[in-house]
Amino acid sequence: MRTCKVCGAEAPELLDYCGRCVGKADEGELLRPHALPRRALGLPPRIPRGGATTCRLCANACAPREGERGYCGVRMAMGGRLRYIWDGGAEKGLLHSYYDPLPTNCCAAWFCGAERGHNLAVFFYGCNYDCLFCQNAQHKHLDEGELVTVEELVKRALAPNVECICFFGGSPEPQLPFALRASRMVAERAREVGRKIRICWEWNGAGNPYLVRRAAEISLETGGIVKFDLKAWDEKRALALCGVSTRPSFENFRMVAEEFLPRASYPLLTATTLLVPGYIDEEEVGKIAEFIASISRDIPYSLLVFYPAYCMADLPVTSREQAVRCFRAAKDAGLKRVHVGNLHLLGLSFATFLSLAERAAKL
Repeated sequence: MRTCKVCGAEAPELLDYCGRCVGKADEGELLRPHALPRRALGLPPRIPRGGATTCRLCANACAPREGERGYCGVRMAMGGRLRYIWDGGAEKGLLHSYYDPLPTNCCAAWFCGAERGHNLAVFFYGCNYDCLFCQNAQHKHLDEGELVTVEELVKRALAPNVECICFFGGSPEPQLPFALRASRMVAERAREVGRKIRICWEWNGAGNPYLVRRAAEISLETGGIVKFDLKAWDEKRALALCGVSTRPSFENFRMVAEEFLPRASYPLLTATTLLVPGYIDEEEVGKIAEFIASISRDIPYSLLVFYPAYCMADLPVTSREQAVRCFRAAKDAGLKRVHVGNLHLLGLSFATFLSLAERAAKL
């Protein structure tokens, strides 16, 4: 750990500012800590600008120069066009997949009701965010991914006992064209043989709105879940932690809610927030929860206990006190369905946690 350059409080080794003081830093100071680890992995230190062609897959709108990669690492400017770094384009995906028995540890498991069969978990390499606290940072090691064709992924999805597919990562946004093609083929072929396979997304949600709509449409048709990871409300905290603005995630969340929830007979949409100690506190959670509640108080919201990882490996696990305060803030904002995940890290069941939260509310 190091000390905050403003107040002297403890801060992670890579950051110059604690959560209370990030608002006093300028954008360059907040983005600087992202540059070193990204360069070490062959990724551009910032969203590239100045190239002749702009990528339209996500809100970053990268414009890399010839031979330069986009922020996600899986797209590159070559021959005056933006292409994937592998041959085959969107007909192939760089990923790792595996079968996960249901009920699984997905962020919607506490309310979706899936209790039999298997989930095909599709972990994409590459991400349009650069979260210093990333709990799945292996997505940055692109050489470890498997190149899989659309047809091969469809074959895996149609295996016996597969009830749902979860696209996550990284985040699916940089490879959404591939994921959408595979999803549509899975849905159609499953229907032909009398099956229904749910298509679910776990993402930051900052994709091209047109592609996000298409993904949500497939989830609605198949009974799947669309989960947004709403990481930070305050823009300075978002830049410090994620390297990019989180505002497009909130805009797409509202869009999906307004366009698809009225047509859904089940909880199609959900959100999560990771409780990063010192940065994502009850004030941040309260603002995110108020935003969600302004759309619908019935949207399920899950708070996730943080564990040390990636560039924030020197932070502690979220404390019980922080988890309780954030839970109360989400409930006080008016949300009816609030959950806390990763409670095993605190040695608690959800029932025990609720008891602690109720006791704290009476103090």
